[in-house]
Amino acid sequence: MDNAVVLAEGVFGTTYGKTANGLVRYTRRYKVTSVIDSTKAGLDAGEVLTGKTKGIPIVKDVQESLKYNPTTLVVGVATDGGFIPENYRSFIRDALSRGMDVVSGLHEFISDDPEFSGIASRTGSRITDVRKMFRDLKPPFTGRIREVGSRRIAVLGTDSAIGKRTTAVILTNSLKESGINAMMIGTGQTAWMQGFEYTVVIDSMINDFIPGGLESTVLRAWEDLRPDVMFIEGQGSVLHPAYPGSFEIIGACRPDAIILQHAPKRFYFDGFPEFRIPELDKYIRILEMLSDRKVIAISLNTENMTSEEIDESIEHLERKYGRPVFDPLRSSPSILSEITAT
Repeated sequence: MDNAVVLAEGVFGTTYGKTANGLVRYTRRYKVTSVIDSTKAGLDAGEVLTGKTKGIPIVKDVQESLKYNPTTLVVGVATDGGFIPENYRSFIRDALSRGMDVVSGLHEFISDDPEFSGIASRTGSRITDVRKMFRDLKPPFTGRIREVGSRRIAVLGTDSAIGKRTTAVILTNSLKESGINAMMIGTGQTAWMQGFEYTVVIDSMINDFIPGGLESTVLRAWEDLRPDVMFIEGQGSVLHPAYPGSFEIIGACRPDAIILQHAPKRFYFDGFPEFRIPELDKYIRILEMLSDRKVIAISLNTENMTSEEIDESIEHLERKYGRPVFDPLRSSPSILSEITAT
């Protein structure tokens, strides 16, 4: 497990820093030793995310991160269009010049940049563009998804960057703690960075082959591990104007149930303030119609909410929709196991 410093300059703790946020919460691939964000330098990364310390300091630059002995710089942002932010180039350049490896999940490949690849060739640094690893996958959909005996639960959402992966990770780990053979199917670059072996980065693939990529990943997990439960990480939102990533997951993975991630205090699609998020009722109706399966629970992203507002929202939504509503960051493993068994 490599020691990693995660680059999230100016955005740690925000939706643009979702990869960094996820790696601070959980990863089996790296030991996160620090986070770079000069606007929050001196704070603990855990305190910024959850109010609880994690022993991961936030530093101002690569130079300051060296005291924590990183060998890898992970670019921990998801930018509009997936481009390398101009102000990140100096951090990447500095890391490569010091012989550090660099890992990125952006659509713009660092390894294709002449300056960065030139530095890496001189210093022996490795550049890993996660999305590049999946772009040439062309597996056909076969229909063999019907052979999978695991209970498959898709964690979908009402917006992008709303916490679908975080909820899937928490549910997977909670069920494991309860003695259930559970696993997560990753569908994005952050899941790969977190070390989830059965991951396919679907937005790097040719669209025609996304269903086959999903099916083959689920099949491989079933054949290797025979899990009781699979949580399938959702992407985007079925009604999102730019990232309607749920269709392929519903069609190819054939989920047995859906958990819907929702942020009560978020009213407009992330990054698209001109587009209002439709009501929860509409999402439930559409997802149940498309999948012919039930939305068995609603999981809350509690951004901008007080503890009192969270409790009130849970009570209100449970009364309105007649199904469990939970905050994954506060719920006990036993409650989560009960919800997913319904």
